[in-house]
Amino acid sequence: MLRSGAAPNAFTFPFILKSSAALSLPLTGAQIHCHIIKSGCHLEPFVQTALISMYCKFSLLENAHNVFDEIPDSNRQTVCFNALISGFVQKSRFLDGHLVLGMSLHCLTLKCSLNADLAVANCFLSMYVHCGSIELARNVFDEMPEKNLITWNAMISGYSQNGLGTQVLDLYRDMQSLNVCPDEVTLVGVLSSCANLGAQKIGCEIEEIIRRRGFGQNPFLKNSLISMYARCGNLAKAKAIFDSMPDKNLVTWTAIIGGYGMHGHGDAAVELFDRMIEAGIRPDKAVFVCVLSACSHAGLTKKGLDYFYSMEKVYNLKPSSEHYSCVVDLLGRSGRLAEAEKVIESMPMVPDGPVWGALLGACKIHKNVRLAELAFDKVIELEPANIGYYVLLSNIYTETGDVDGVLRVRVMIRERGLRKDPGYSYVEYKGTIHLFVAGDKSHSRTKEIYAMLEKLENLARVQIASNVAAHSERLAIAFALLNTSSKGDILVIKNLRICGDCHVFVKTVSKFVDCQFVVRDATRFHHFRGGSCSCNDYW
Repeated sequence: MLRSGAAPNAFTFPFILKSSAALSLPLTGAQIHCHIIKSGCHLEPFVQTALISMYCKFSLLENAHNVFDEIPDSNRQTVCFNALISGFVQKSRFLDGHLVLGMSLHCLTLKCSLNADLAVANCFLSMYVHCGSIELARNVFDEMPEKNLITWNAMISGYSQNGLGTQVLDLYRDMQSLNVCPDEVTLVGVLSSCANLGAQKIGCEIEEIIRRRGFGQNPFLKNSLISMYARCGNLAKAKAIFDSMPDKNLVTWTAIIGGYGMHGHGDAAVELFDRMIEAGIRPDKAVFVCVLSACSHAGLTKKGLDYFYSMEKVYNLKPSSEHYSCVVDLLGRSGRLAEAEKVIESMPMVPDGPVWGALLGACKIHKNVRLAELAFDKVIELEPANIGYYVLLSNIYTETGDVDGVLRVRVMIRERGLRKDPGYSYVEYKGTIHLFVAGDKSHSRTKEIYAMLEKLENLARVQIASNVAAHSERLAIAFALLNTSSKGDILVIKNLRICGDCHVFVKTVSKFVDCQFVVRDATRFHHFRGGSCSCNDYW
C-alpha cells in the first residue's frame, strides 16, 4: 500500500495494529504508532482504542495507559475505557482495572454536571485514595468548592496510608486554620504521621485534644498514642498510656511489644509477650514479627527460636516469609550462619529478598565473604534494582580488604544505572520538621550549624574523613544543640542505617554533652549517653 503511494487513514490503521498484535510484533506496532502520529490520525477514537488494545496484548500496559492519558477527557469514548480495563484485567492488574473504571465513572459525572455534589465528590476522592492514586485524589480535593469532615478525613487517610506524613501535618494545619473540628478518624491519621516523622510535639498536642474532646477511652486512639510515643523515642510515656488502659486488645500489646523491641529492650518485650499470653490474648502473625525482631536485636537467640517454633506447634500459625527473615537475622547476628542457611533451605516457600538480605547483613557482621556472595547472587535475582544490597556487599569487601571486589560491585552499579538512595536526617523543633542531607548548606542557620559541628568534632577529638564529616545525622544533631537549653533528649530520625563512623562520633560526643542523643535509623533506636549506646554496638 505504501509502495503504491496510497496513504493509510483512520480506517486502515486499526486493522494494521490488530494484525501486529496478533503476530506479536511489538517493534512493528511501535513503528506504526509513529506513522499514526505523523499522519495526524492519533486523535481518532478508533485508532486510539486500537493502540490501547495492541499495547495491552504486548503486556506494555504503561504504553497503553500513556495513550489513554493523552486523550482529552472530552474525547474519551466508552470503547477506550473498555479497551484499557480489559487489558488490565487480562494481565491480572485488577486494581489498575478498577482505577480506570472509576475514572470512566468520574468522567461521566463531569459530563452530567454531578461533580458539584459533595457526596459524589467524596466518593471519587475515596476511590482514588483506595486505588493508590494520591495525586488524582488531591486534584479532586482541591477542586471541591465545599468540603466536609469526610472530605478532610479521606485525604488525610490517603496521605497517611502512603507514608506522606508531612502532607498529613500540612493538611491538619489547614484544617485548624479553617476551624474544621477533627474527629477520632482525623486524629488517628495525624498520630500515625507523627509516629513516622518523630513529631512528638504535635503528637502531644493531639493527646491534649483527645483529652479535651472526651475521646480518651477510644482504643484506636490509645493504641495510636502508644505507637506514636514509642516511635518518637518516649518509651516511658508509651508504657504509661499502656498501663493506664484497663482493657488491652491484641493491637495494644503489639504496639508496646514492638516499641520495646525497636528500642533494643528485648527482655522487656519478651516479658510483655509472656504477660499477653497469660492474659488470654491469642497472638497473631504481626505480634510474632515484633517479638522475633526484639529477640534478634537483643541477641536472645534461644528465646526467639522457641517463639518461632511455637507459632505452628502451639498456635497453628504458619510462619510467613517475614518470620523466616526474622529467624535468619536472629541466627545470623549471633554468628550461627550455617544454621541460618539451613533455615532458608528448609523454607516451605521460595525465599524472598528480605530473607536473603538478612543473611547478607549477617555476613557483614561476621565478615563471611563466601556466604555473602551466595546471598548477594540470590537477592539480586529477586530485587536487581535494590542498591542497598550492592552497598552492603561492597562494604563487606571493604572491611575484608578485597579491593577487586569493591571495584566489581562499582562496575555492576554503573552498568545497571543504579543510584544510592540519598541519606537524610531530620529533627523536630517547635512543631516544624528540619531536614538535612549530607553536606547540606540550604538551612537558614547553616553557618551556626557548621560552627557547632566543628566544636563537637574538636570536643570529641575525632579525626574524620572529609566525606563523612557532614553526614546528615551530624548536621541534625548540631542544629538540635543550637536550640536545646535543657538536658532533655535530642531525637534524630534517619532514613538509612547509621554508619559506623557516625555511631562512634555520637558515642564520643555523648561523653561531653549532658543530654541523651536518640537516633532512630532504618533498623532500630540508638540511645547514646555517657559514651555508650543502648545497642552495645550490635545493630
